[in-house]
Amino acid sequence: MDVWGFVKKYYIDSIVYKQGYNIVNTLTWALVLVIAVILIYKYLSKRMNFDYKFALASIPFIVLGSSVRIAEDAGFLSPPISYLFMTPFIYILIFSIAFPSLILSLRIGKEYWKYYGMVGLIVSLLVIALLFVNLKVVNWWVFPVALFLALICTCAFYFITKFDVFNKMANRLNYTVFFSHILDGAATFLGISYLGYWELHVLPRFLIEAFGAWVMIPAKFIVFFAVLYVLDTSDEDANLKNFLKFVLIVLGMAPGVRDALRMTFAV
Repeated sequence: MDVWGFVKKYYIDSIVYKQGYNIVNTLTWALVLVIAVILIYKYLSKRMNFDYKFALASIPFIVLGSSVRIAEDAGFLSPPISYLFMTPFIYILIFSIAFPSLILSLRIGKEYWKYYGMVGLIVSLLVIALLFVNLKVVNWWVFPVALFLALICTCAFYFITKFDVFNKMANRLNYTVFFSHILDGAATFLGISYLGYWELHVLPRFLIEAFGAWVMIPAKFIVFFAVLYVLDTSDEDANLKNFLKFVLIVLGMAPGVRDALRMTFAV
């Protein structure tokens, strides 16, 4: 296989034909993510603290990315423009909106998160409104059920953090990380079990084929409990740990909201 054949098979075809992820492009995008995280952290850590307010203000931009992705799923966009609204390019697109908004908001004042969050909220609400105007709600129950399952598991996580051995994990950023990934797992479970969807990612697809879609919720619970425990008991800089938690929120909430919306509109 020549270079073009390799690139086409493992990168281009997975996007153009929506074949899902393979080991090669999964590792590639993971490496790109690590590099991007390092560069963004180095730049922003000199200018701000990554606290809960920053994460909260960023959520509208996460919802924006998920909502815009539905526009591609619904066929509102045609190639090659539509490819820009698919992973991994959708993350770059939303970053190109969120990052300038954040920098400008930081220059406005200390309560930057209010202005930053407002930009994301207005734009995301506009996109969501367009979706509801142009698409029919088919499975109205998906979002409420996914949210309920995520809330139940997050409440369980909350009570676990009240034990002394886990009390370092009792903070709002952790609860948001946990909620985001359980939402993603719940949406995956509902879509595969009841609506005929299939998993795109390599490792979750392997687990689902081995145990069934239900495994995504306990797997997410165990994995992210362990990840958060390691983070909170490490000696790393608090600002770095908070930034990594923010990245985890993005990686969980973005696909979770997108999947739930996609199933709601049956696209």
